Amino acid sequence: MSEPVGPIPHAAPRILRRTDAWVAVAKPAGIAAIPEKSGDTDCLQALLERDLGRRVWVVHRLDKEVSGVILYALSAEAHRFLNIAFEQRRVSKIYLAGAAGAVAGDSGEIDLPLREFGSGRIGVDREKGKPCLTRWRVLERRADRTLLEMEPHTGRRHQLRAHAYAIGHPLLGDTRYGDKAAQALFPRLLLHARLLDFPAPEGGRVTLECPPGEDFLAAWNTGTARA
Repeated sequence: MSEPVGPIPHAAPRILRRTDAWVAVAKPAGIAAIPEKSGDTDCLQALLERDLGRRVWVVHRLDKEVSGVILYALSAEAHRFLNIAFEQRRVSKIYLAGAAGAVAGDSGEIDLPLREFGSGRIGVDREKGKPCLTRWRVLERRADRTLLEMEPHTGRRHQLRAHAYAIGHPLLGDTRYGDKAAQALFPRLLLHARLLDFPAPEGGRVTLECPPGEDFLAAWNTGTARA
């Protein structure tokens, strides 16, 4: 089994595209997008600021365990513009997700309200939860797992992970949701932000794609998946 993916201190982030207003980066799994503690110099934001020699502003986040395309602003004005675009849901995000078990059907949607519980886990709460919608379609099937394309239409914390768990198909390698012993057989969480489409501060729309890395593909081919 391959070793778990972790942050590489002082490694320069791989930039997908940069303008005067924003920069998009291919985030590796295992590195935090923002500081986890005061003075954190190994998070992606700090590494990017060191590499560019300037301040960058956080626009949105990916969980530490998630890889893929992430966007940062390079000015306060661009930061405001992009924040509003995210708040108004004018941004489209598409993820690759490896789910445990055989997902029924070729496509569908999960419309289940979510809220955060005291443990930090996100779960379904039909009375107190916030509305959450995820659309999905099947890309590949194997005997014990399903590769999905997932598109969140709301941006709740852990939305895709919690929704997959709620329908009985936790994402592979997700030790927070699902059987911990079974999930620990996988070297990383099988969730990758493949595409980001957003209105640009300089005008027009931008679509950025970030194919999954070898660590994602190796994890997809690892072990035996059990929910």
